[in-house]
Amino acid sequence: MEKFTSIKGIAATMLNKSGNQLSLMMNIDTDMIIPKQFLKTIKRSGLGKNLFDEMRYDMNGNEIESFILNKDPFTKAKILIAGKNFGCGSSREHAPWSILDFGIKVIIAPSFADIFFNNCFKNGILPIKLSEDKINLLVDDSMKGIEFEVNLIDQLIIIKDKELPFDVDAINKDCLVKGLDDIGSTLERSSFIDEYEKITLDNFAWRNPVKD
Repeated sequence: MEKFTSIKGIAATMLNKSGNQLSLMMNIDTDMIIPKQFLKTIKRSGLGKNLFDEMRYDMNGNEIESFILNKDPFTKAKILIAGKNFGCGSSREHAPWSILDFGIKVIIAPSFADIFFNNCFKNGILPIKLSEDKINLLVDDSMKGIEFEVNLIDQLIIIKDKELPFDVDAINKDCLVKGLDDIGSTLERSSFIDEYEKITLDNFAWRNPVKD
């Protein structure tokens, strides 16, 4: 897993349009993120082209020009902004895989489904929870294609003269900064594991059969 300290890039905002009103798209579920027909692979690469497949392409496989990730400069977005309950639905880990493979490293939303939220950290994606009021401060700059900086070390979102702090669990932050998944995090403590095994062998030697 790649180390994550800070990232600069364009932010794409997922919006619904009702008349002349725009609002953050809520309840984006994992089937919308990566439809079920693409779950046959166990590879983490190659899924980016099918991210939001049913919103990005028409029935003939042509790009839908109005979809945000099909518009320049958002085809190169590294940050995604959305509404409440992002990543709800099934627990498919292909969802964060497809997001990361597209090139998105940060997702900003008011709330996330718990399993998806945790899967993001395990795959090198930073999910940031912000109130809708704070997110609305980002949307205009996002739609203008202004570059964002997300600094994980200082826990700041920086856009021009604006700085918005965000919270992140200390353990998850440490794993992202060091580029560690669950296995890597466990191996950091391998000396304690070795010590425990040695003590167990010494204290319970009778459990180990003697070999001739």
